[in-house]
Amino acid sequence: MSPEFDLIARYFTHPARSAVLGVGDDCALMRVRAGHELAVSADMLVEGRHFFRGADARALGHKTLAVNLSDMAAMGATPRWATLALALPRVDPRWLRDFSAGFMALARKHKVDLVGGDTTRGPLNLSVQIMGEVPRGKALRRDGARAGDEIWVSGRLGDAALALAALQKKIRLSATELAACVKRLHQPQPRVALGLALRGIAHSAIDISDGLLADLGHILERSKCAAEIDFDALPVSPLLGRHLESVIGCRALLAGGDDYELCFTAPLRNHARVRAAALRAGVRVTPVGRIKALRRGVPALLVRAPDGTPLQLAGRGGFDHFG
Repeated sequence: MSPEFDLIARYFTHPARSAVLGVGDDCALMRVRAGHELAVSADMLVEGRHFFRGADARALGHKTLAVNLSDMAAMGATPRWATLALALPRVDPRWLRDFSAGFMALARKHKVDLVGGDTTRGPLNLSVQIMGEVPRGKALRRDGARAGDEIWVSGRLGDAALALAALQKKIRLSATELAACVKRLHQPQPRVALGLALRGIAHSAIDISDGLLADLGHILERSKCAAEIDFDALPVSPLLGRHLESVIGCRALLAGGDDYELCFTAPLRNHARVRAAALRAGVRVTPVGRIKALRRGVPALLVRAPDGTPLQLAGRGGFDHFG
């Protein structure tokens, strides 16, 4: 057996319970259930761009799959299958064991089968394609927001970006403070159960990967709407709350990436149904604003300070993959 196939067999070959054919052939074979559409997404993590050199392998395995599961959550899709392509600078059995353990633990939790992929030598690069199912016509999309909708977010925002700022020496946190937020950066929890619960309730959704303002902006652009956000309503941890007087803390909340929470809109009449869906999913959700009709001369996205005046925003910010 060649070194590549031995690596695949040892670390990445697992029974594919929901696939017709999994790892081991030129292609995997999947059968989508009747009445469902196939949801497909792909994400790439590159060392030095998306994670630090020497990052913990198990946490990195978790995050590599988690960011893709988050896309499934945003569509209200049930994740089913994934492929994994790795570029590795060298074969390190301990690193591969730990990376595989982190990846597969999350895959098992969400009943995702790893059905194929590729390996090669090169700078560390981790690429996943994920596939799932959603009942025909029921996917949550970015283009469904309507004037009058409430804007909601799940969980709390900004801790991951605050942790990154601390690791980059842009802000000083104590060891206790860093420990309180760094897990949000390295091991995000995709909101799959919430996405499923919101089908038929929410009008639109997106996952917050590049920052609240940037990602909500994608909904507004696709839905041809405007929005107002209440700064005081945004859900933050006590730690981030202590840093909101700083530019870095405020930017972490509004434009920090790596939250992997859901931002979604739903009609006001569905307020109680949103609450019930979140309770079933075991996820905290918070209404933070409202969708408005576009008006000439008025910014498409306003963030209102506690006194009601608009905050001055230097663009929508957010993580730029080419910045």
